[in-house]
Amino acid sequence: MADVTGQSTGIGRVRLKLLVVLAGLTVAALFGLSRNNGAAEIAPARVDALYSAPLTPPTAPLRVFHLGHSLVGRDVPAMLQQLARAGHRYESQLGWGASLRTHWEPDVEIPGFVQENAHDRYRDALVALTSGDYDAFVATEMVEIRDAIRYHDSAKYLEKWAALARHGNRNVRIYLYETWHQIHDPEGWLTRLDLDLERYWEAKILLPVLARNEALGPIYVIPAGQVFARFIRAVNATGGTGDIAGKEGLIRTNANGELDDVHLNDLGTYLVALTHYAVLYQTSPVGLPRQLRRADGSLAQAPSEETARLMQETVWQVVTSYPKTGVAQSTDR
Repeated sequence: MADVTGQSTGIGRVRLKLLVVLAGLTVAALFGLSRNNGAAEIAPARVDALYSAPLTPPTAPLRVFHLGHSLVGRDVPAMLQQLARAGHRYESQLGWGASLRTHWEPDVEIPGFVQENAHDRYRDALVALTSGDYDAFVATEMVEIRDAIRYHDSAKYLEKWAALARHGNRNVRIYLYETWHQIHDPEGWLTRLDLDLERYWEAKILLPVLARNEALGPIYVIPAGQVFARFIRAVNATGGTGDIAGKEGLIRTNANGELDDVHLNDLGTYLVALTHYAVLYQTSPVGLPRQLRRADGSLAQAPSEETARLMQETVWQVVTSYPKTGVAQSTDR
């Protein structure tokens, strides 16, 4: 198991600060890392061109690095590995509600760092991405996404992480994992899923990075929030699938017996893992196993056959109707 106790303070953070400075200088030289934190725009036609051709599907198992927080957790990468090709490998760096900025800045403490990274899949993110060991890098931003954009300069730090990953491996595939918000949001859970991808994840994070630094190439999207929206609408339209009657069926119940506001149960985690699989491997998840294990080795709750089929079909419908996934798009829409 990796030693994480010294990483968030003291000598560990000094080491990280040196890595940030050195990596920042190198990345800036190679990729023109923007020093302008102001607004930047990119023409819609240019965006369409960047995503017009799908990625070539991988022909071998991937090694993936995950950067984020509890909406990544230990179980999403672990379930992805079980769904993926034999030989799939991964590491991660996590925190509690950690933003891209929090992970990057060496003088900012990462809440929950020791607890969330006390496992054998932890690897220091800066070391990992400068190593060139990874085929794919998956990053996500903290939620509430509005607060992340306003107070944590999301686009600036996505650019930094993407540039660092590209410096480590010019051929690395970079992904922004779109998550979701609290289920009792006053604007409406489905309403926000419908609106937030374009108005926040794209307009305020992804597109400014592309505008400021086209040398990075496309950053692709793992649209978990969009999958949730389409899946729950399908569930609502049929009156439920037996083990899921609505959005609450994807959310965990806390130790006090109350429904959590945002964190997933095993069924929700399975749906997110399917989405990662479909995007990263560019392959339909229909027919994949239902019974998986959590990261700690315990059996996860398996979706019913009906639910699993609907989840798998929904994932493939979403990722093949959104070009920014990098997956070849369906002509049957």
